[in-house]
Amino acid sequence: MRIGGFQLLDPVPECNEPYVVTTLRPWIDINNVGTLVLKELAARFGAPEIGKLSKPGLYYDFTRYRPTIHLDEGIRDVSIPNTTIRYAKREGQNDLLLLRLLEPHAHAEHYIDSVVKLLKAFNAKKYILLGGMYDAVPHTRPLLVSGYGMGEGAREDVRKAEALPITYRGPSTIVNLITKQVAESGIEAIVFIVSLPRYVVLEEDRAGKAKLMEILNTLYGVPLNNNKEDFEKALKQRTLISSRIENSPEMKILLPELENAYAMRMKTLEEEGAPHLTPEMEEVFWKTLGKDIGKA
Repeated sequence: MRIGGFQLLDPVPECNEPYVVTTLRPWIDINNVGTLVLKELAARFGAPEIGKLSKPGLYYDFTRYRPTIHLDEGIRDVSIPNTTIRYAKREGQNDLLLLRLLEPHAHAEHYIDSVVKLLKAFNAKKYILLGGMYDAVPHTRPLLVSGYGMGEGAREDVRKAEALPITYRGPSTIVNLITKQVAESGIEAIVFIVSLPRYVVLEEDRAGKAKLMEILNTLYGVPLNNNKEDFEKALKQRTLISSRIENSPEMKILLPELENAYAMRMKTLEEEGAPHLTPEMEEVFWKTLGKDIGKA
């Protein structure tokens, strides 16, 4: 079955007003937090792949998204980067569709139109975009999550998650049009972004993953079967980062500044009941972004 640029398995499963849990690489998948969440959900629910772009080369530059090859006495396999969708059945609850988006390099309008048509065809109830971005935050404090919702139910989800609002004007990804267009079509659109310390580069950020999984559990009933393991690995990562900072004179100076800015931000939330900073606090909070602070 074809829907836009997607080829789906036949027969297509019947979904119960699914929630579409989505990640977008590379724009908001810092330290692979979104990818980790989708992998966990796919493994937990035994979610099979039910569709992908039929001709990914129409949208992607394969000198930027490199195929991977398996060589063993010749070419055994070549894996082509693609946007994929998986299906997770949940008894007595909304089913899940796991959508792994790759940011397109060409024909973006057709790509976006194809994704929107796909979600409409499955009668999607919610479109939930998860990810992580670098921020001026310390690794020694609880992670912050920002977000926004488009649609009454979506805004209520953001409120329940106690996510900080996102106010931004500047360069972005064309894929944001998916969020806008699905909301205009009546699908509730929600975005959650976990703020990660910009001096920490990890292949798998377990703390960021655990934070996003907590939100999925609170709002959408996703069980936290592996959260203990994630917390243990996150603690090991945090301990390793702290030990490396001890050997970095520049970071030993910067870390208290980040902690003070974080404390000011939390104080503002408590006193004003709204997660906005005064202009003076914004200056303190963001001034570190101009520094080359390296990596832990």
